[in-house]
Amino acid sequence: MPRTAAPPSVLSTSPVPRVADRDRRRTSASVVLRSVLEHGPVARSTIARLTGLSPASVTEYCARFAEAGLIREAEAPRRSGGVGRPHVPVDLETGRFLVAGVHIAVPYTTVALLDLRGRVVLRREWKHERTEPGRVLARAAEGLAALRAAVPGRRTLGVGVAVGGWVDRETGTVVEHPLLGWREVPVREVLGARTGLPVRVDGHARALVNAERLFGRARGAGSLLHLFVGNVIDAAFATHDEVHHGPRSAAGAIAHLPVPGGSEPCACGRTGCLQAELGERTLCRRARAAGVIGSANPMHVVAAAAGGDPVARRLLVERARATGRAAGLLLDVLNPETVVVTEVGVLHFEDCLAALRDAVGPARAADVLPTSFAADSVLAVAGGSVALDAVFRDPLGTWPEGI
Repeated sequence: MPRTAAPPSVLSTSPVPRVADRDRRRTSASVVLRSVLEHGPVARSTIARLTGLSPASVTEYCARFAEAGLIREAEAPRRSGGVGRPHVPVDLETGRFLVAGVHIAVPYTTVALLDLRGRVVLRREWKHERTEPGRVLARAAEGLAALRAAVPGRRTLGVGVAVGGWVDRETGTVVEHPLLGWREVPVREVLGARTGLPVRVDGHARALVNAERLFGRARGAGSLLHLFVGNVIDAAFATHDEVHHGPRSAAGAIAHLPVPGGSEPCACGRTGCLQAELGERTLCRRARAAGVIGSANPMHVVAAAAGGDPVARRLLVERARATGRAAGLLLDVLNPETVVVTEVGVLHFEDCLAALRDAVGPARAADVLPTSFAADSVLAVAGGSVALDAVFRDPLGTWPEGI
């Protein structure tokens, strides 16, 4: 018996083909623009070979990117041996668009403008006078307005916000940040209203995973763990370019992991929690008790160590070694290909990196890397990468309205 065709209304209203096509186009656009990011200036024929897409598809996507202003022809056409069709390499257009980055730390806020290669164009930071969410976010919006005014003629595509604590990426909300005293703060809504720009919000460890996979030394790693050790200590894990978020983006909360032998009291009522043992507040308190510094600024400990203070250096090396033990535990559980650590001692001193790797153990020491970004720019890059991740994941879907 012949099969009866489905009614036209059923075929035309089925969302599956349209959704599948849209997802495929988004993925293809992303891999093409990522290829330009990673290899540019690069010929379209090379992009086709690298991505497995047809030359015609690559040419179409590049034409759309050029029309949008995301890429440009890099130089005059070249001919191989003077014969054949010219190969015109393309590269990212870094002089037209910017993204804004905001990083909210416990003691201060950093605002910045970054180009499409994740390079910091302008940056500013200030200490918190108060940590009420409205005040902190208002000052961040004011700071961004000042930076944008300093680069007239360049369009800001959107704002990325990186912050510690529990951040719900989908709603743009800081669910809980005990050290700031924040709870259910609608960061995306507030900053969007104040800046008039699209806003994305994420945790700073996840933000730095995205920064590493887009612009860092760990680019191309099959699986990547990022461990952030500051006032807040958290982690993020990515496999095949996908960051694990978990229900309501709660993944990566490691602040209360127990540290063997730890004795620092934690606000949760226990002793020896990871954040209580390794947080920058503890580092500075120990440095003050030893007479190294008289402040609560970890950079003063770094300065003392750089100036030859052996106690300051010992405190930083001990903290790096303890960080290595924590990284080793996470390596045992998750077994990532690469681990990246952002920690102030490791950022500045080779013996701190050596202590970190020594604690991890010889089998995996070479897989543990310091952050790819300079100490004075890493937080700015974290904020900006929240926005840049959206640009490179869906470059045509986010254009031209914004992120």
